[in-house]
Amino acid sequence: MTDHRTTTEPSRRPGDEQPLLAIDGLSVDFRLPTSVVHAVQDVSLHVHAGETLAVVGESGSGKSAAALSVLRLNPSPPCVYTGGEIRFDGRDLLKLSERELGRIRGRDIAMVFQDPMTCLDPLQRVGGQVAEVLRLHTGMSRAEAAEAALAALDEVGIPDPAARYRQYPHELSGGLRQRVMIATALVARPRVLIADEPTTALDVTVQRQILDLLVTLQHRHDMAVVLITHDLAVVAETADRVAVMNQGKVVETGDVLDVFDRPADPYTRTLLAATPRLEAA
Repeated sequence: MTDHRTTTEPSRRPGDEQPLLAIDGLSVDFRLPTSVVHAVQDVSLHVHAGETLAVVGESGSGKSAAALSVLRLNPSPPCVYTGGEIRFDGRDLLKLSERELGRIRGRDIAMVFQDPMTCLDPLQRVGGQVAEVLRLHTGMSRAEAAEAALAALDEVGIPDPAARYRQYPHELSGGLRQRVMIATALVARPRVLIADEPTTALDVTVQRQILDLLVTLQHRHDMAVVLITHDLAVVAETADRVAVMNQGKVVETGDVLDVFDRPADPYTRTLLAATPRLEAA
């Protein structure tokens, strides 16, 4: 059997077109008052339309810093992009102006973050925040955006969405806030979704529902998904390919089954050894 693993870029399947999103040689530093942290070092990650790429690694491995770099959401300062490029539709996102990038954020590339309370406006009703994405990027009228936002809240499984639409974030549980954030990310039907631990606040049953929803929408709209996670069981169930990061570098990448069955890098083997067996007893 051909081994597709490589430490420089993901495997490509015969007949694949160019990647929808391509990170090549990305390096990111955080220049602090007393030190420089090389958070991301020469990282290359590619994802195609309709494909899920999972990026795994322990805390501090650089996976979230790499993901945030796609939309230039790392705080600057102290963040400095020192090398590489991030191409979407043939354009290097690192070279776009803030105005140009603003047209892409939330419309073509959307992101679900770990903590919804850092992303939702505490002074605005949640339904209005979902509708605002549509009014900003699609030109919908207020009434049209409100109707679509209500449907989005229902789609992610929020009970009594009409009532929740009028509530503020602090009136919702952590799980419901997470669902609102997912609805906000998906309502404009982005071509790429970056999900940074998207089910952190949810219990196991709801986590499964949300992951199933993401897969359904991905297939329906041929959406590329970059899934940042520490949960290897989620990776095994949802991802096509996996990239393993350690100390700011990609140490292994390939098809999920190949990497899980025959890990080539010692760090990958350590991660798998520390995880409960994924197959049934």
